[in-house]
Amino acid sequence: MSEMLTMEAFEQASEIVKEVTADTSLVYSEYFSQQTGNRVYLKPENMQVTGAYKIRGAYYKISTMSPSDREKGLITASAGNHAQGVAYAAKKYGCRATIVMPNTTPLIKVNRTRSYGAEVLLQGDVYDESARYAMQLAEEKGMTFVHPFDDLAVATGQGTIAMEIFRDLPLVEYILVPVGGGGLATGVSTLAKFLNPRIKVIGVEPAGAACLKASMEEGRVVTLPGVSTIADGTAVKTPGEHIFPYLQENIDGIITVEDDELIVAFLDMVENHKMIVENSGLLTVAALKHLNVSGRRVVSVLSGGNMDVITMSSVVQHGLILRDRIFTFSVMLPDKPGELVRIATVIAGAQGNVIRLDHNQFVTTNRNAAVKLTITLEAFGTEHKEKILSAVREAGYEPQEENATL
Repeated sequence: MSEMLTMEAFEQASEIVKEVTADTSLVYSEYFSQQTGNRVYLKPENMQVTGAYKIRGAYYKISTMSPSDREKGLITASAGNHAQGVAYAAKKYGCRATIVMPNTTPLIKVNRTRSYGAEVLLQGDVYDESARYAMQLAEEKGMTFVHPFDDLAVATGQGTIAMEIFRDLPLVEYILVPVGGGGLATGVSTLAKFLNPRIKVIGVEPAGAACLKASMEEGRVVTLPGVSTIADGTAVKTPGEHIFPYLQENIDGIITVEDDELIVAFLDMVENHKMIVENSGLLTVAALKHLNVSGRRVVSVLSGGNMDVITMSSVVQHGLILRDRIFTFSVMLPDKPGELVRIATVIAGAQGNVIRLDHNQFVTTNRNAAVKLTITLEAFGTEHKEKILSAVREAGYEPQEENATL
């Protein structure tokens, strides 16, 4: 195993990345502490200048290059955050950067990457396809490839997060890190073990892209047949070959998280911490309830906050529905004057807030017998929703729940 991930390298990287990183001191979370029975702290890397931790590894990696390697021009592949890190770092060093991004990359990440002066090429549906294309271009044009995760210098730069966590919370017991290809997890877990061998570092993956979990179980790097997750920044089919031995040695466990859990976590972060965190960055927040410990000092690394407004809108909508704060039901009403007012009065009496009504007179051939009224409501949560439905039943109606949409 290479000696690159040394304490000396981490110390050097910690000083170098200060040239471009913002101060992301730990934030104590009263809300998540109460929810989990642990003392939960957040490491808000979503507040970095590029919106994610990736600036650390990219900048440190480029700092270790020879001037001739920089002059060839840099090229990388990324779902967005590493792209911005490389583009920003290249601008600082005055060298050209070409970024290959998947076609599915959110527009905000594409535009921000271009805003740092990089050339952006959209190629492939997932990171792995983009990476193959970028490596091919690097070979053809003699450019220097900057791997987003399977590179020991990049992992060293990402590991500087652990140095700052220990600075803020010397007695930290658990660190949760998101896992895509494994660069962040490699750096953080290796440095954490240098600083305190007893600390537990847990990797968190989307259930639809759990490449590290599959590789750990096989004892070798494996490639998933496909990935499917809303956590685009961690939608990786194959973890890094070079960094895998470090992950085997230093990661103490892996938690997988379903997409629905990320949606709910987004609402929790917005409402309780007033922070926008992208889906991949929310993995460690959603994983808190799966940790099965209590009374421990736990740090969740929020890896990034680059989320476009359309995705944000969709996540909020689905989150409200999952939390029963938006729901839809239908009832059959006699087709006579006053019935609409009557059911509206019942709902108002239960403090339900009507968002939308659909009054369908043609649901049966006998319009005089009944019409279908579909109602979408806002509620305070599951308990309030059940209270509203009970009031509707007590008024003599038979509400049928339907799929809610806004």
